[in-house]
Amino acid sequence: MFTLSAFADEISPDPREQVAVLKSANVRHIEFRSIHQTNVLALSDDQIAEFKKLIDGEGVALSAIGSPIGKVPIDSPFEPHLDKFKRAMELCHRLGTFNIRVFSYYPPADKPFDGNWAPYRDEVIRRMRVKAEMAGKERIKLFHENEHKIFGDKPERVADLMKSVNHPALRSAYDAANWVYCGYDPKLGWELTKDFVEHFHIKDWKGTGEQSHTGCLPGFGDGQIACSIYDAVKRSYDGFAVMEPHLRGGGPTGGVTGPDLFPVAVQAFRNILRVCGGHERF
Repeated sequence: MFTLSAFADEISPDPREQVAVLKSANVRHIEFRSIHQTNVLALSDDQIAEFKKLIDGEGVALSAIGSPIGKVPIDSPFEPHLDKFKRAMELCHRLGTFNIRVFSYYPPADKPFDGNWAPYRDEVIRRMRVKAEMAGKERIKLFHENEHKIFGDKPERVADLMKSVNHPALRSAYDAANWVYCGYDPKLGWELTKDFVEHFHIKDWKGTGEQSHTGCLPGFGDGQIACSIYDAVKRSYDGFAVMEPHLRGGGPTGGVTGPDLFPVAVQAFRNILRVCGGHERF
């Protein structure tokens, strides 16, 4: 069963418009990344309380905290970033979700990097294990996204990360478009990581690297989304599929789709789900 959610800041910075558009598309969950052009971890307690009052009143819940945890250089000080992680866990309890989206670190900031992660692998694993153990004590689950330029931007490294940390609180969020953007076959990405996938990000992409600028409707790019969804259905997947279309652009801090195109992307994914024999939980 698939429960649809959304990075609603792709609709608008205004949380009221976010909720209105999602409800019009019959989507009742948000992957909470930002409102008012401010990242979730930078929001004040008053802003968090106001947002919680809004979603509670509208019957909307969260699929996860869409945090930027792990989007820092691997040689940056760990403790300050760990404090942000603690804030993310605190927000889970305040906002009623037990999930956090995370990443697995950028290369060192001030050193040449030739793509060889071997000197930094052990520290990536160590830091990710520390956070998984902390999350596990709070009954929180971390979903690692295969984002561009981090340790886990390659299928083999994601599998290595999951096997090496080996903790039930760290699982994988599968993003087919990110595999395409990074130059990897999304089918291979699925095969190597599917045993760890418990979360989907739904966006599609044409072309690789910096020469490609925007996403496309699910099913119309090179992400082979139907292949992973079909196999997930066969594997009795039961979790979230989070819309992140990037139809008008995207970058390291998020994407833009707009209130007009977001429902179109939702319908495109529902078409894929229907063809693949999947069912949606409302």
